[in-house]
Amino acid sequence: MAVSRVYRLSTPLSGDEVRRLEAGDTVYLSGLVFTARDAAHRRIIEILESGGELPFPTRGLAVYHAGPVARRRGDGGWEILAAGPTTSARMEPVEPDFIRLTGVRMVIGKGGMGPGTAEACRRYGAVYAVFTGGAAVLAAQAVEKVEAVYWLEELGMAEAVWLLRVRDFGPLTVVIDTWGRNLYDEVMARVRERLEELLGGTGDSGRGS
Repeated sequence: MAVSRVYRLSTPLSGDEVRRLEAGDTVYLSGLVFTARDAAHRRIIEILESGGELPFPTRGLAVYHAGPVARRRGDGGWEILAAGPTTSARMEPVEPDFIRLTGVRMVIGKGGMGPGTAEACRRYGAVYAVFTGGAAVLAAQAVEKVEAVYWLEELGMAEAVWLLRVRDFGPLTVVIDTWGRNLYDEVMARVRERLEELLGGTGDSGRGS
């Protein structure tokens, strides 16, 4: 098994940078990242498919499946208190179109994604990475600044798009790479093979004695 490599990258990510990443690699990310959950995914896709423009950049950036908890500071800015990942499978039906339309190079969440996202990562040059669930405060500590928040009144704090400037956000583990490899699928395949071996061995030993 290949040894996992560690990368420190900054957005906007280039196609060459992303294509060097392989399933199992670890990334610490700096630069601009924006959050988007179900409602934001749908709104972004609707705007772009209708020929409209978004009020924030997406191309070459990372989208983070998260609904931050934030509070206003005395100067009117925002402070992120917690920013743990939400379950990425909820976005699977729309993620391929989202990757195609936005030009994001990295999708970050938890729990894995399906074949549609894997194919979009392969076709458009993106990766899916996971951040540790239950580490919402650790994620917030990587946020240097809230650059802006969009659609807060319409969608609410959790579903709004938060444009964040982060430093060394991670560790992020690459689960789906630009070749379409899915680390979770490979692990599950090995588990099934091992289980079949064990069950087969048990069945053989119980016959003919």
